[in-house]
Amino acid sequence: MTQAEIKLCSLLLQEHFGEIVEKIGVHLIKTGSQPLRVIVHDTGTSLDQVKKALCVLIHHNLVIYHVNKRSVVEYEAQCSRVLRMLRYPRYIYTTKTLYSDTGELIVEELLLNGKMTMSAVVKKVADRLTETMEDGKTMDYAEVSNAFVRLADTHFVQRCPLVPTTGSSDPGPPPPAPTLVINEKDMYLVPKLSLIGKGKRRRSSDEDAAGEPKAKKPKYMDNKEPIPDDGIYWQVNLDRFHQHFRDQAIVSAVANRMDQTSSEIVRTMLRMSEITTPSSAPYTQPLSSNEIFRSLPVGYNISKQVLDQYLTLLADDPLEFIGKSGDSGGGMYVINIHKALASLATATLESVIQERFGSRCARIFRLVLQKKHLEQKQVEDFAMIPAKEAKDMLYKMLSENFISLQEIPKTPDHAPSRTFYLYTVNVLSAARMLLHRCYKSIANLIERRQFETKENKRLLEKSQRVEAILASMQATGAEEAQLQEIEEMITAPERQQLGTLKRNVNKLDASEIQVDETIFLLESYIESTMKRQ
Repeated sequence: MTQAEIKLCSLLLQEHFGEIVEKIGVHLIKTGSQPLRVIVHDTGTSLDQVKKALCVLIHHNLVIYHVNKRSVVEYEAQCSRVLRMLRYPRYIYTTKTLYSDTGELIVEELLLNGKMTMSAVVKKVADRLTETMEDGKTMDYAEVSNAFVRLADTHFVQRCPLVPTTGSSDPGPPPPAPTLVINEKDMYLVPKLSLIGKGKRRRSSDEDAAGEPKAKKPKYMDNKEPIPDDGIYWQVNLDRFHQHFRDQAIVSAVANRMDQTSSEIVRTMLRMSEITTPSSAPYTQPLSSNEIFRSLPVGYNISKQVLDQYLTLLADDPLEFIGKSGDSGGGMYVINIHKALASLATATLESVIQERFGSRCARIFRLVLQKKHLEQKQVEDFAMIPAKEAKDMLYKMLSENFISLQEIPKTPDHAPSRTFYLYTVNVLSAARMLLHRCYKSIANLIERRQFETKENKRLLEKSQRVEAILASMQATGAEEAQLQEIEEMITAPERQQLGTLKRNVNKLDASEIQVDETIFLLESYIESTMKRQ
């Protein structure tokens, strides 16, 4: 765990949950597994606050617990899961593009609350959608429920593990901590709920509450009508989103290298492999040419002969995204996910070198990558760059850890005159170095955004107050002159300052998302490589 990662985790926890949760979370990240009493002692926080903070972290899957050999419960932070909070906007936006506003709000509620029952999510989302609709229109629970079922069917949401039901005849003492289990076949099984009703607006619900105090609460309080899916909690399946992002990156890479038809064929193959292939597998399951032809999107008019030509072209490509594994069924094809991720990571490194050191350095980097090992004289000759410039560029990249130097001595004494010095690229270590820098960059971006907001806090509060007054006056039907008078409370220089602040914050937000895309590619490549070793 590097200092950059710890700092980024600290910023994310503080931004989402506040100082106390951040203090406990960072302490666990730094120290590893700790029992409750040690956490209380080391952090100097009260027992009650530590318990509440741990509850929040466990509820959001940021901390796990286990029982050690002495039967003491220890708590351990999941740093990788904390860093996933960076990607929350991307998860939400992806769901919006796939399942419209309803799916977007379902995923947003689950991410904000950690775990929720389906009935609670449906009601909350229906109420939120009703708030945004015109007067007189409401969102039906059934429509939200259908969107939830579609998300579960495509594995974007999944059930949380439960405490197994044990027989009452079990004589032994209860364990120090419950063991949560779930059957794999039940993970995406949606309970059959008959949710009948529509979303409610806040104003109308307040009026109802004033007229009929506590009319609905006793229904849930009584044992006669319990919550239908009580105890069945759902969470967002982040691995499924990562699989989707990875597939999109591969499709985009194929489209840039070849054409749109090739990318559509690869997209079809990946869609066919979504459920059959585990997200961590280096290859997809073999697919026959006939199966791919039948699964192409409706209206995509290409003949079987043209499809076979495209598949042959993809299989012969030097990048080897697609491989041929047999000849049955018109030819069996697989997508080599590991090689695709390696190519994407290499392209990212090349892009960074080109931006930082120029096109000549990028040329040398590609050359060393292609030839595996080269001496300095060979680099100068192959790259057709003068000796002095080539030496300078090689040392620049060497000092930044983009390339490495390997010594091969002719004699045991390692004398420089009798030693070969070969330049080589270790893509894995270069990717790790770049990933570390990306974490530092995101931490700096978050700190800058927080500084910008803090510096203009008074102005932002004034703007929010004026907007609230305008909204309330418009609701009561105020005259145009009155509204204009309220708007003039913010002067022209203040408006200009607000505009500049919004532009800066938007730029910083966009930069965070772009850096996170690079982080995702590098993390996927490193994870895939480590599993193969």
